[in-house]
Amino acid sequence: MRTILITGAADFIGSNFVRMMREKRPDVRIVAFDALTYAGNLENLAGVSEVSGFQFVRGDICDAEALRPWFEGGLDAVVNFAAESRVDRSILGAQEFVRTNVVGVQILLDLARQFPVKRFLQVSTDEVYGSLGPTGKFMETTPIAPSSPYSASKAAADLLVHSYHHTFGLPTLITRCSNNYGPYQFSEKLIPLFVTNLLAGQKVPVYGDGMNVRDWIHVRDHCEAILVVLEKASLGSVYNIGGDCEVPNIEITRQLLRLLGRDGSFIQYVKDRPGHDRRYAMDISRIERDLGWRPRIAFEQGLSDTVEWYKRNEDWWTRIKTGDYLHYYDRQYGVGGVVEAAAAGSRS
Repeated sequence: MRTILITGAADFIGSNFVRMMREKRPDVRIVAFDALTYAGNLENLAGVSEVSGFQFVRGDICDAEALRPWFEGGLDAVVNFAAESRVDRSILGAQEFVRTNVVGVQILLDLARQFPVKRFLQVSTDEVYGSLGPTGKFMETTPIAPSSPYSASKAAADLLVHSYHHTFGLPTLITRCSNNYGPYQFSEKLIPLFVTNLLAGQKVPVYGDGMNVRDWIHVRDHCEAILVVLEKASLGSVYNIGGDCEVPNIEITRQLLRLLGRDGSFIQYVKDRPGHDRRYAMDISRIERDLGWRPRIAFEQGLSDTVEWYKRNEDWWTRIKTGDYLHYYDRQYGVGGVVEAAAAGSRS
C-alpha cells in the first residue's frame, strides 16, 4: 500500500483533500499531520478517522523529531498544506508566518532528502505573484512579487522548494491556487464569515469599495487538480490552479445576500487593509494543456451548495465561533493524546 503524508490535514483545504483521497484512492495509506492551531479542526476529519488506512497525528511541521518517525517508516509522497494563511494576521505579526511557512517547509524538505520520497508537493498560492492591473493573468512564469508578510513567506517557501529540486534533485512539485471556497472553511475567511454572519442576523464587513477582484475555485476542484499534479506532472514543475472565475468582493456579497434573503442594509463598509492587492486572475492553460485538468463546478452552483452546507452544519460553525472546536481533539484522545496517537501510528 502506498503511504502519503498530508500536513495541515485538519485545515480547510487539507481536510477536503483527505476526504477526496479516501474516496478516489482508498488503497492509499494516509498519515494526516496537523498542529491543530487556530484554523486546524479535527472535527473536519470526522468520519474519516475511523477508516482503515488512516492515521491522524497531532504535530508541528517545525518539530523535526515529531516528523522523523513518519519519514523513517517510508513515504511515497508528501503534500504540504500546513501554513499560516491569514493576510490580516500576518500584518499584525509576521513571526509565526516565517516560522511555519518558511522554517517548517525547510524542515520537511530536509527530511525528504534524508529519507527519500518519490514526490514532494508544496501547496502554494496565487498571492506570491502580487497584484494585477485591470487586464492580464498570472502565468507560471510571472515574476514573484508578494505584497504581504503572508504572501512573502509563501514565496520564500516556493523558492526553497525550487532550490532543493535544483541543488539536490529532490522530486518536487509546486501548485499555486486562487481563492478557495466550500465546506469546512474557517469562519474568518470571506465567504464563510459572510454566510455565518448573515445566518446569525449580523452585518458583513466589506473592505474599501468592495471592488477587489479574486479568481474563485471550489475546494473540490482544487483538490482534484492537486491529485492530478501529484500523480502525473513532471518533477520540478509549477502549475497554476484557478476557477477561471473572476468576481469582485462586492458581487460575492450581493450574491450571498440574495441566497440568504438579506438586503443591502447588512453591508458594512470598513477601512481597507494595508497593501490590499486589487486583482488576482490565474492563467490555467498549462495544467489544462499538460494534464487535461479544468475546473468543473460553476461558481453560482458551488456558492449555492456552500451556503446550504453551512445551513445544515450550524453546530459545526457555531463551535468555531465560540472556540469550542479547540477542545474536540482532547475529547477524542484525552490527556496525553498527542503521544498516544503518534505511538499508535508508528506501529501501524
